[in-house]
Amino acid sequence: MNTSAVAQATPSAHAFTQEARDAIYHAIFSRRDVRGQFLPTPVPDEVLSRILTAAHHAPSVGFMQPWNFLVVRSQDTKRRVQGAFAKAHAEAADMFEGDKRATYQKLKLEGIIESPVGICITCDRERTGPVVVGRTHMKTMDLYSSVCAVQNLWLAARAEGLGVGWVSIFHQADLQEALGIPKGITPIAYLCVGYVSHFHAKPELETAGWLPRLPIEDLVYFDQWGQRDDQQPLIAHLQRDQAAAQRGREALA
Repeated sequence: MNTSAVAQATPSAHAFTQEARDAIYHAIFSRRDVRGQFLPTPVPDEVLSRILTAAHHAPSVGFMQPWNFLVVRSQDTKRRVQGAFAKAHAEAADMFEGDKRATYQKLKLEGIIESPVGICITCDRERTGPVVVGRTHMKTMDLYSSVCAVQNLWLAARAEGLGVGWVSIFHQADLQEALGIPKGITPIAYLCVGYVSHFHAKPELETAGWLPRLPIEDLVYFDQWGQRDDQQPLIAHLQRDQAAAQRGREALA
C-alpha cells in the first residue's frame, strides 16, 4: 500500500495537533486592539524579529510582497505621529452628533507615546511593475496584501504576549510627513506595540456600547447574495462556535 497516497487522501492528514489548533484559535479570540494598557518594558529585538518575520510571510498578490516595516522608537518621532493623530482626532469628533460625540470624546483611541515601539506597515504599489499576477483586474489587491501582513503581525504579537493597537485616525499626508514616507508609498497601518498590563475580555468599543458584535448567522449567505437558509447544518455549527467563543472571552474577564 502506498501510505503517502493514503495520507494525502485523509482530510486531517495536514491538520495541526489539537494543542496547536487551540493555540491558534486562542490567539485569534483573545487578540485586542490595545490603547491604554501599555507597559514601559522594552520589546527585545529577538521578539520584534519574530513578529516582523511572521508579517513578512503573509500572502501577497503575485508574490509582490509590497510591504515595508518602519520601526519607530524615537520619542521625537512618536510625538510627531501623535500630533498628526491629535489633529485628525479633533476633526473626527465633530463628525459625530449627540451621545455618539460624547462617547467618542471619552474613548482612548491610541497609545502612540506610551507604547515602546511603533510599527508603520506600508504598501509600495509599484514594487514589481505595472502588471502583477492577480492584480490585473482588482487593483486594490496589493493594499489587501499589506493588510494580511498586519494581521500576521498582530496574531504573532498576541502569541508573544504583546499588545498591538492600530491607529487609523490620520490624514495620510500628515502621517507620511511625520515618518518621512514618500508620496508614492501608501501607509496601511500605524501599530502601537508593547507588553501590556492586561488584555480586555471584550473589544473596548463593544464594552463601551459603541456597537455590539453581530450574530454570525446573520452574515452568512448561500450561493447568492442575501440568500439565507437557517435550516443549513452550518448555521447550527456557527451558532455553537460563536457561543463557545463568547464563553472563552468571559473566562478571560
